[in-house]
Amino acid sequence: MIDPALVGDRYRIGTALFEVTQPRVTCYRVGIRMNDPRIPALLVSHRRPGFYFRVLEEGEVRAGDEIFKVASGEEQMTVAEVDALLYLPGQADMRRAVQSSAILSTINDAFPPERLLEQLERVDPIGVVAGPPAIVAPPDSRLARDPDVVTASKSVVRITGIACGLGVEGSGWIVRRGLVVTNAHVVAGIDAPRVDRRDGTTSRRATVVAFDERNDVAVLRVPGLRGRPLPVAEPERGVGVVLVGFPGNGPLTLTPGRLGGTRDLIGRNAYGRGPVTREITTIRGVIEPGSSGGPGVDARGRVRTTVFARQPGDRGGYGIPPDVVLASVQEAGREPVSATDCTR
Repeated sequence: MIDPALVGDRYRIGTALFEVTQPRVTCYRVGIRMNDPRIPALLVSHRRPGFYFRVLEEGEVRAGDEIFKVASGEEQMTVAEVDALLYLPGQADMRRAVQSSAILSTINDAFPPERLLEQLERVDPIGVVAGPPAIVAPPDSRLARDPDVVTASKSVVRITGIACGLGVEGSGWIVRRGLVVTNAHVVAGIDAPRVDRRDGTTSRRATVVAFDERNDVAVLRVPGLRGRPLPVAEPERGVGVVLVGFPGNGPLTLTPGRLGGTRDLIGRNAYGRGPVTREITTIRGVIEPGSSGGPGVDARGRVRTTVFARQPGDRGGYGIPPDVVLASVQEAGREPVSATDCTR
């Protein structure tokens, strides 16, 4: 038995040489099927994860061959500790400890930000709200090709950064010249967020100049950012929208959606703390990790809502009404807000 295994440990089995690379991805599907997001965290809490080998030297391996440890991982971090770092909520202290460590590059290579965010969200339900659905007609796929929508999409940006040692990615949209709206949970704990369009153009450094953790809204000041500020309109029930953003840290994506009702909901803030009462708009349409902070744009290129959460599975999600967003924009100053804590 290999116990405890360290990331980077090397073992000789038969004539082949192997290296421990990462913990095995925890089985989050059990939690989804049981409708209990705590299940993966409970599995991880037993601290007996499997792990993956990579082959350093090919050779012959037979049943019954002895396992010889020939080298230890330089960072002296166990597979169980990395597993907890990735999948257990409340690991901010450990993440800060590895932020400057060489092991961080290994973790981010093995778990790119888009995959890591999805796994963390399934365990720690910040960003997943089990609230009322949008009971409206299906989205109109033709809207994603509307010229005004396509033009408006050019004012949507990607936001990236490092929060407590982990890569974070989300979306945002230009609300005023040099000002970008996103979610508070996207930039929480990031000292130097970056803004780009994921098209090979310049990545610009941004500062957080408004941070509303209750309503999950943040405003970034981005010097030199070009783009047309988007107008807003009230989130009327039944209005078709296109959800614009960078889901999965992929390319700019236009996803058809439709707005449901706007109401007060008792839920949690950007840090998952509550209860708090906040105004939300229900959305019918596919919302994925990375879409957070992106706008729901109507056929005239107006922002009707800002995505902040999704329902469990692929049943839709929730947005922030424009009047709530604009309240934060009005409070935005020229100086950065105080440092914020990580959400996980």
